[in-house]
Amino acid sequence: MQAWSTHGLKYAAAWFVATALFGFIVEEIGVHTGWPFGKYTYSNSLGPAIGGVPLVVPLAWAMLSHPILVLSRRISRRWAPLVFGWTIMAWDLFLDPLMVDAGRWTWSAESRDIPFISGIPLSNAAGWLLCGVALGALLHWGLPRERRKSAPTSAAGDVILGWTLFSGVVGNLFFFDRPGTALVGGFALGLTLLPYFFMIWITRE
Repeated sequence: MQAWSTHGLKYAAAWFVATALFGFIVEEIGVHTGWPFGKYTYSNSLGPAIGGVPLVVPLAWAMLSHPILVLSRRISRRWAPLVFGWTIMAWDLFLDPLMVDAGRWTWSAESRDIPFISGIPLSNAAGWLLCGVALGALLHWGLPRERRKSAPTSAAGDVILGWTLFSGVVGNLFFFDRPGTALVGGFALGLTLLPYFFMIWITRE
């Protein structure tokens, strides 16, 4: 795990607990109130659940949160929470249509759909942006920035981020018949990933 190898066990434990707990609480609120994402329900196909929220869902929150935190701090330490919120929202633009088409959850929100992404309410993107900024602030200001002297690079997380963008665009364009998702998701995620990868490239040794 990159967080562990780069910053140590204490950091990794704090990051994982904070992210998973944040995700679980937000999802509990969302499932029972419809805020901030809009009204939705999970199917039984995602496994064991507590209070209507499958246990795998908070883990999904944690899956990309550390690579996105690294990206956000690299792009702008001052505006890292905003960069974090935008990037995790953009990631969900690829995830949500795929999971809805697979029957993992169902939307009944009254909000209009995200432009060019049918079946996914605009309220979901707004909710992810809001919660992403809050989580980004919690992680950015709550976790130290110092790395171990012999820490590995962020290459593993960078590969995951790059693959998310590539597979999201190619998959939706050629395999899932969702060109709108490829366009909107690719543009949104590319707004932060492309500058990040360019910064890595120009500072490489």
